Amino acid sequence: MNKITTILAFLTLLLTGCSDNWKENELTKKSYPLASDWTFQQVGKQTKYPATVPGTVHTDLFDNKLIEDPFYRENEKKLQWIEEEDWTYETTFDAPENINDNNFALQFEGLDTYADVLLNGEKILSSDNMFVGYETDISSLIKQKGNTLKVYFHSPIKVTKPLRDQAGFEYPADNDARAEKFSIYSRKAPYSFGWDWGPRFVTSGIWRPINVIIWNKAKIEDIHIQQTSLNDALAELNTTVTIHAAKAGKAKVRLITDDEHFTSEVKEIELKEGENKVDLSSSITQPERWWPNGLGDQKRYNITTQVLIDGKLVDQQLNKVGLRTVELINEPDSLGESFYLKVNGQPVFMKGVNYIPQDSFLPSVTQDRYDWMIKSMLDAHMNMVRIWGGGIYESDYFYDQCDEKGLLVWQDFMFACTMYPGDKDFLRKVEEEATYNIKRLRNRPSLALWCGNNEVGVAWDNWGWQDSYGWSQEVQDKLTDDYDKLFNKLLPKVVGELDPNRFYYPSSPISNWGDIKDFSIGDNHYWGVWHGKNPFESFKEYVPRFMSEYGFQSFPSFESIKKFTIEEDWGLETDVMNTHQKSYTGNGLIKVYMERDFNVPKNFEDFVYVGMLLQADGMRQGFEAHRSNMPYCMGTLYWQLDDCWPAASWSSIDYYGEWKALHYSVQRSFRPQLIVTDLSDNKIEVKLVNDEWKEIPVTLEVEWKNFKGDVIAQKEVKTTLESNGVITSIDEKVSKYFGKIPSNSLKRGSYLYLKVKDQKGQLLTDNYAFFVKPKVQKLLPATVSTKVIKEGGQLIVEVSSDVFAESVALSIEGKEVIHFTDNYFHLQAGESRKIVVERTDFTAKDLEEKLLVKCLNNIK
Repeated sequence: MNKITTILAFLTLLLTGCSDNWKENELTKKSYPLASDWTFQQVGKQTKYPATVPGTVHTDLFDNKLIEDPFYRENEKKLQWIEEEDWTYETTFDAPENINDNNFALQFEGLDTYADVLLNGEKILSSDNMFVGYETDISSLIKQKGNTLKVYFHSPIKVTKPLRDQAGFEYPADNDARAEKFSIYSRKAPYSFGWDWGPRFVTSGIWRPINVIIWNKAKIEDIHIQQTSLNDALAELNTTVTIHAAKAGKAKVRLITDDEHFTSEVKEIELKEGENKVDLSSSITQPERWWPNGLGDQKRYNITTQVLIDGKLVDQQLNKVGLRTVELINEPDSLGESFYLKVNGQPVFMKGVNYIPQDSFLPSVTQDRYDWMIKSMLDAHMNMVRIWGGGIYESDYFYDQCDEKGLLVWQDFMFACTMYPGDKDFLRKVEEEATYNIKRLRNRPSLALWCGNNEVGVAWDNWGWQDSYGWSQEVQDKLTDDYDKLFNKLLPKVVGELDPNRFYYPSSPISNWGDIKDFSIGDNHYWGVWHGKNPFESFKEYVPRFMSEYGFQSFPSFESIKKFTIEEDWGLETDVMNTHQKSYTGNGLIKVYMERDFNVPKNFEDFVYVGMLLQADGMRQGFEAHRSNMPYCMGTLYWQLDDCWPAASWSSIDYYGEWKALHYSVQRSFRPQLIVTDLSDNKIEVKLVNDEWKEIPVTLEVEWKNFKGDVIAQKEVKTTLESNGVITSIDEKVSKYFGKIPSNSLKRGSYLYLKVKDQKGQLLTDNYAFFVKPKVQKLLPATVSTKVIKEGGQLIVEVSSDVFAESVALSIEGKEVIHFTDNYFHLQAGESRKIVVERTDFTAKDLEEKLLVKCLNNIK
């Protein structure tokens, strides 16, 4: 300890008097989950069935064999009746402790959505917002034995139909997969009503836990920890603790941690009955900062807030505090209008993704599924994830992992792609929702910014709703006024009051993709590729200041397709494949793009494989364009990470957790060092990107080879990677650089392999470049050999080829989902590579028997 820390610690000890009592006392506040012995039934029917809580009506119906698998073939169409019905859930429970000695409350972390809750026949709560948690006192109603809890869920369609009828016009909720648009009126996950990548399953149910809360005298209701200053010597914090007291009396409040550099004041206060607030100042000497993934450690301080009354510890809560500064710089500059993040004072290029809910039935998302998605983002070198506004505010566990692993969170409020009401009741719901979730998330070091909505602003100005919906001027004025109330007044007001140091802006994107002039202004969602049918090469031209959404579709792997189809469904335009394609452009657009770049296979299984290569290579061009144009462009968040059901979509990881070729492409393109090569008009340009905050002396090695493996030419360039920047290492004619003119025939039968090595000869990064598109290449028939071995406790596939093998893909026959640490990779002639197999309990023999191998060379 230094001198200052020692003095402060001594003063703290004097203030607490008998500090050991704080640790020795048993906590009086307790929580007990109500997760067992639930039943559910359809209102109007007599039979009750076992239910799972948390859960949904759809999954409970399936578990009881009352419906077929909602995701299988075209079953979605058969299950739309469920949203029209009312449902009840019921359980009985005994009080966990003596009812005469304690206060009791029921805590509902998530009710979906319109529910009346009755305890022992008395209504204790009515919910109307899926995104809000509720807690209600039940001290006067609870019995020692035999309490009955009943939750009555009203059909969200029946509840909102009068609101739609009263409006007198239709809102532009084009993703709502029903002629009558009801989703706008509900504070309920918008995607459950349908989206252009997801089905319509309008759920009801207890989607997050219900807990019995027991407390005595007082309880902590909220803690807000604000970092008021931070430098290398000292961090200063102010913590506001909100305490609810059953009656007036004295209390002590303090913050503790096991870190020797932490010091905090302790306060003795007079509690009044009801809500009380107390502010505590604290400091940390020699603070360690929290960094995003790839830039440093994610140091967090475990700070526990404690409340003591009459010598008893009545409540405590732990917060894991990360010290850092995150600023979003969105202001006019010499190039237009900037949009970039500074973390701990340094500009950081954001490499990340848009995230949607992992399932149509949210309680089905297990901790293991969360862990896999987080690991998949980290393995792909990401440092940011955008929680998109048509889904949900994610689980505490998800945000815990982002805090722990260094994923900055771009947090949308849950509004997307339509206008919304602005009446008093709707605004009340939104204010409750924003208040609840801001308080829940604001202490997290991963939380980078708040965004009001997804694409509503740009849609109003550019999507032609005014003409297509034929609204009167009065309706248009109402819609714009309601937008202003919600996104320009209410939400910034609540953020400003509850999380004043966090960036908020009303709508993403700021600029529209239809006009190239807009690409110098703020963030952009470039959908010229896919929706605009622009070629992939347009990614090089349409580079924004920050790309917050863009993408291209593919099917999941053929082995994944087998899980939800039968053989007669295997085709580009079958009824089942069209049911699992929700984009209005349909599966045919994948073929249109494929015809531009690849030879189109006749076999559907091969088409699926080539379609994944198409998606991966097209998006690679976007990744490289954005990263090689830093600092003009300072972020690339592609659409989308995951799927909520098995389908053709823009995802890089399919519903079953299998990485598509795209995710492997992301993993390569997001490495800290990246080689970006442009071969056009007989010119070679090579840019070297470096994310690290240090200059690195390197050697760039360039090999020009034919597909047989012969070296045509090779050169080396010694250079220095710029700190957190980009350099152009090569920029000249191919013929001049290599001393050889590349004929058309040579271009079709050769490629460049580029490597960057440090001064010790260690490989930092590599990449390939081709003179022509795959459909023009003269690839040779390849014999790709595999051997499965066990090495160091791991299963490994050793792969080699006699000639250059393009886009080698490993898969497993059958329904098991495993993971290869690399896949869809190029393999040079004579090269041998070892690929580790993860997420499997196969033996080497099993794997050898089930292993499938494809490469583009052998596709016809």
